[in-house]
Amino acid sequence: MKKIILSLFLVLSFTLTYAQKSNVTKAKNKALMENPDFAGAREAIKAALNDSTTKNDPNTWYVAGLIGYKENDYWYQKLILNQQYDADAKGQAILESYNFFKKAAELDQRPDAKGKVKPKFLKDIKTKIKEYYTLQPNLIGYGAYLYEKKNYEGALKAFEAYLEIPTLPYMQNEIVLDSTYHMIKYFAALSASNAGLHDKAINLYNDLKDENYETLNVYELLAEEYRNTNDTINYVATLKEGLEKFPSEAWFLQNLINHYIYSGKIQEALSYLNDAIKRDPNIAQYYFVKGNLEENLGNYDEARAAFDKAIELDPKLAEAYAGIGRLYYNKAIKMLEVANDIKDVKLFNQEKEKADKVFKESLPYFQKATELNPNEIEYKRTLRTLYYRLKMDKEFEAIDAEIKAMENK
Repeated sequence: MKKIILSLFLVLSFTLTYAQKSNVTKAKNKALMENPDFAGAREAIKAALNDSTTKNDPNTWYVAGLIGYKENDYWYQKLILNQQYDADAKGQAILESYNFFKKAAELDQRPDAKGKVKPKFLKDIKTKIKEYYTLQPNLIGYGAYLYEKKNYEGALKAFEAYLEIPTLPYMQNEIVLDSTYHMIKYFAALSASNAGLHDKAINLYNDLKDENYETLNVYELLAEEYRNTNDTINYVATLKEGLEKFPSEAWFLQNLINHYIYSGKIQEALSYLNDAIKRDPNIAQYYFVKGNLEENLGNYDEARAAFDKAIELDPKLAEAYAGIGRLYYNKAIKMLEVANDIKDVKLFNQEKEKADKVFKESLPYFQKATELNPNEIEYKRTLRTLYYRLKMDKEFEAIDAEIKAMENK
């Protein structure tokens, strides 16, 4: 009786094994025929991928990869012939195929019963994976297509597959990394940022920083990622490192200063700025920022001197002219506040006249700032207020019309 049961088990086992291997063959034939049936091929291979008799056979996974490979080729032929093609189906076929080929390569390199490794499919798998890497319409093209559609998470997956290929043990001697690799890593980082995958973005930006690719942008983007994740320590460290590397780029200094200001550390901000000026005394933006900080601290003479120095270094720095104009304007406002407490009309008018003279002193600076930067509406709004206060009706009407035109755009 035991022999009969054993025989039935062996027959059943053989039948199941044969059935699944038959499915693998069927899937391969459907993918390779002149008019391929990719849906039928996938249906045929599905059971074999999970069945215990075939799931550890590298051929099963190789054929599964071959289906996507052939479908990608099908769409690629249409692409190069300038015929209509399905970019989504093409890209999904690549990613599916790539993952199946990786599994096939892993199984294909396992030692046999005698401890020997005799791969049957690895050479062909390497060739096909390399195509996915080197031919631009494949992984690069699919990632770019998804990025343009704002499917950033999908784009990241395509770019990550591209970036992984040279790191595969059996591909390391097949590919020489070049600037394209770094470019795709950069777009992978942008994709991660846009998808809100901050940890991935930070890792990619740090890699790019070490690889000296698009270094200025990378430092700025990395700092933003740290800020978005409330990692203050790394945010400040990245700003300082960026400032050391790019001393003429005011972005790092301004954000560092802003951080200290918002943290209530204005004196520390000024101290750091003074150190930066000692290192690079000819950067106009530094003095402009210094003027703002000194003004914040109530050091108006120092603020004026800083704005003057900024203009000396860069006569076209509109912000510095506006800074001086603001010093006069705010001084006049304070004089008016004092005058408003005076009950004596004659004395009040005298003090108001003094304030108007100071308002008039601010006028040429805002005019110059507007001349240098006509797109800055705030300069024009201040000018409009000054013209109204100083009863310069013609000038008021002209600037008022300009402001309304800008606001209605």
